[in-house]
Amino acid sequence: MESRVLKPVLAVYVGLFILFLYGPFIVLTILSFQQGPEGGPQFPIIEWSTYWYRHIFGLTPPSRVAPLPFGESLIRSLTLAFMTMVTSTVLGVMSAQAFRSKFKGSGFVFYLIVLGMMVPGVLTGLGTALVANTMGIERHWWSTAFVTHVVYTFPFAFLVMLAILNRFDASVEEASWSLGVPPMRTFRKVTFPLIFPGVLSAMLFAFTLSYDEFSRTLFASGRDQTLPLAIYGTFAVEIHPNVFAFGVLTTLFSFSLLTVYAVLMTMSVRRAGRAAIQEDIA
Repeated sequence: MESRVLKPVLAVYVGLFILFLYGPFIVLTILSFQQGPEGGPQFPIIEWSTYWYRHIFGLTPPSRVAPLPFGESLIRSLTLAFMTMVTSTVLGVMSAQAFRSKFKGSGFVFYLIVLGMMVPGVLTGLGTALVANTMGIERHWWSTAFVTHVVYTFPFAFLVMLAILNRFDASVEEASWSLGVPPMRTFRKVTFPLIFPGVLSAMLFAFTLSYDEFSRTLFASGRDQTLPLAIYGTFAVEIHPNVFAFGVLTTLFSFSLLTVYAVLMTMSVRRAGRAAIQEDIA
């Protein structure tokens, strides 16, 4: 009796949660198909059009609405996210490897690493800007903002890899060492292929968190804007449907990253499964 009541309640709850999660994206998508060039953010839609998508790529005649200044900021955000992803993932793997064995002060170091994700972004960005100004360091997206992004994303990569390595069977490494294989070669040929799904997860966390980061970048990036800052600046002046169209495209880009992640994860799991079958046969 309880299950009959509980299942519909849970189904309604999940449905409402999904609607709350994706509702803004649905509204954004609808508003992006308004008529141009004078159409504003209005609902219901009077006439459907792909004008604002063509406007983003410069395929429309000149009008009162200027093209979005997102070209350079998009490249900065992608570059910064890639730099942060590589650095945070490497640091996450190395630090999680270190925590596989107890060492003096491990508890303090653990909380020191995790502190980067707990401190509010506004305080981190503001503190970085104050330190840079005091020391006479010029703020840039590739220097001070990069440091704040790594401090923020590194703990996520670390925790992901820590969870993966805590479930790792060390006997496979010991077997490799007993055969005379050096530790570095053992890591490349044995350990890394087994923890690769976790590495992919850490990379995804670091990239997406850096790509969307606003508060830390606002204070630490200096005069060069990343994509979130450029979008905020556009909204602060005047809202046009080209911003909605660009938001839809960036969201689809995020979904494509998740798709690539899912494909790579599936391939990794299948490869690990085939390797396990071959070991059983041998």
